[in-house]
Amino acid sequence: MSIDVTDDQALRCFLEGAGIGVPVARFRVLLARAAASPRSYPEDAWMRVFVSEPSEDTKTALRALRAGMATTRPAPDPSRLDALREALAAAGVDGFILPRADEHQGEYIPSFANRLAWLTGFTGSAGVIAVLRDRAALFIDGRYTLQADQQVDTERWERHHVIRTPPSGWIAEHLGGGTLGFDPKLHAIGAANRLRAAIEATGGRLVPLDPNPIDQIWADRPGAPLGPIEGLSTVTTGLSASDKRARIAAAIADAGAAATVLNQAESIAWLLNIRGQDTPYTPLPLAYAIVDSTGAVELFVDPEKLDDRVRAALGNQVSIRPFEEIRPAMTDLGAAGRTVLLDPDTATEWMRMSLEGAGATVIEAEDPCILPRALKNAVEISGIRAAHVRDAAAIVRFLRWVDETAPTGRVTEMGAAEALERFRSEGALWRGPSFPTISGSGPNGAIVHYRVTEHSDRPLGTGELYLVDSGAQYVDGTTDITRTVAIGTPSSEMMERFTLVLKGHIAVATVRFPVGTTGGQLDALARQFLWKAGLDFDHGTGHGVGSFLGVHEGPQRISGTSRVPIQPGMLLSNEPGYYKSGGYGIRIENLILAVEAEPLEDSGRPMIGFETVTFAPIDRRLIVPFMLTEEEIAWLDAYHAAVRSNVSPGLAPSERDWLVEATAPIRG
Repeated sequence: MSIDVTDDQALRCFLEGAGIGVPVARFRVLLARAAASPRSYPEDAWMRVFVSEPSEDTKTALRALRAGMATTRPAPDPSRLDALREALAAAGVDGFILPRADEHQGEYIPSFANRLAWLTGFTGSAGVIAVLRDRAALFIDGRYTLQADQQVDTERWERHHVIRTPPSGWIAEHLGGGTLGFDPKLHAIGAANRLRAAIEATGGRLVPLDPNPIDQIWADRPGAPLGPIEGLSTVTTGLSASDKRARIAAAIADAGAAATVLNQAESIAWLLNIRGQDTPYTPLPLAYAIVDSTGAVELFVDPEKLDDRVRAALGNQVSIRPFEEIRPAMTDLGAAGRTVLLDPDTATEWMRMSLEGAGATVIEAEDPCILPRALKNAVEISGIRAAHVRDAAAIVRFLRWVDETAPTGRVTEMGAAEALERFRSEGALWRGPSFPTISGSGPNGAIVHYRVTEHSDRPLGTGELYLVDSGAQYVDGTTDITRTVAIGTPSSEMMERFTLVLKGHIAVATVRFPVGTTGGQLDALARQFLWKAGLDFDHGTGHGVGSFLGVHEGPQRISGTSRVPIQPGMLLSNEPGYYKSGGYGIRIENLILAVEAEPLEDSGRPMIGFETVTFAPIDRRLIVPFMLTEEEIAWLDAYHAAVRSNVSPGLAPSERDWLVEATAPIRG
């Protein structure tokens, strides 16, 4: 079935036949938004915003219509910077600062919110730009130095390390006491306060701009995403939304507030037991929510994303309002003189300004959903374990495929990443990758957050190391795993440094520590053996992980700067590494679950330990056995025995044979 999207009569006939009850003009708008949305998992899930159970003919027609509306991101255009400067001059400001962020402060943002990429060409996942009258700068961390040099016009954009040259300091130095525009919807309250203090210290002034000046010059800006929302049952979540709302309501009241406003989609999804398809890699609906101290919730979201089943599951205590009504709703909160809790690290400066400007009193405190979300309940933990076992079967099949195919020289980084996704897609409850796969061979493996492109793609070469860091979303859990494997015969240096990384990994996996211990106190365990050799790695040892939510989740981390105590129920990564620039990269990553440990007999002090929930072989060919202690060898052998026990039932006989050999005792 071929339909011309510009033909009103043909579209009207199609909509009537398919049971899609929206006017033709409205359908075109919704279709354009669907075309601008991330890839959906399952493939046709996006169609639910139009019809609950489409026929095969309807599916075919909708696929073709969506494909016809899809647009590719245009090449960077230097004139955009000139146009922005003209818009800033018209707004009466001397400069503008823009983080790579959306109004929900998410890690992965939809295409319509990626203003930084549109303006500069830089597609990394973190960055800040500052545009002044006579100079412009891009601020990135060490992960993206090479990428920025390749993607950004180096004659028009300075490039600075965001830590060594903070944007606020650079702006304060070059602004000359002028006015700096910013979009308050894109800056968290705390970040805006720090920026304001730095600018005002040199006689400058921070000026909120509404609308965003980039939106005014971005003529072909994509529409906001239109992903359908689904509800999760307590079979998956363990707690009903009403139970969660009651808990959060009590926390709001305890903080002395009458309500909180949530803009972070992860918190809204967790609180209401819903998931969406508006953002890449994380199953989130873009929304706002006002949570009252009574437990009632106003959810601000596009109504088209909700079907009758989801509305019914949300219940009478959750009222649905159009997304755009968050603005007057904030005014209403202020006019009523209410006290509202906002998280300075996640709520935006626009939210604070709107509430206080209308008369509300703002209390700054952590989003009350963050810690409960991080403490997984028994049902979530059971799902996490099950998801990791299924994921492990795909990883084992992939590692076997690499082992057998890579030595031919015909496997490239991009081909390997595609193969891994194919293996995962065959598993139950799979909902796509949890982040872009890092598939790096040889020197590319030394780039910590490398993302393979057609330009950088290279074969997995013999005598090299191949590093693959990947993860998946499943309805019952989120995974993240890194394995480094030898292609051919590794050098003695590779083996020695791999073993040092492994020793650090084991130290974290086996540690037991008293209640109250922070991730910052554990970080050195992973580095100690590298340090003794004069080596280190330039990233944290571990990050928190959600449950069918973000692969990077706070507040828990294993990092030198973390001051958050690790508590039972928290899921983290354990991923020490080593990177030899221009040579190779090594990282060994499993996910670990914090659990209660037996107290020491002589003290009885409560203790915590870690349960490893990731199951996949660690390449024995890269291990130097004499560098390991007996205790470390015992852990590795026990871990590999657990891999065989958990994963073998889901494998074919030939795959089990490969796994038995790959997980044989270290001195077998």
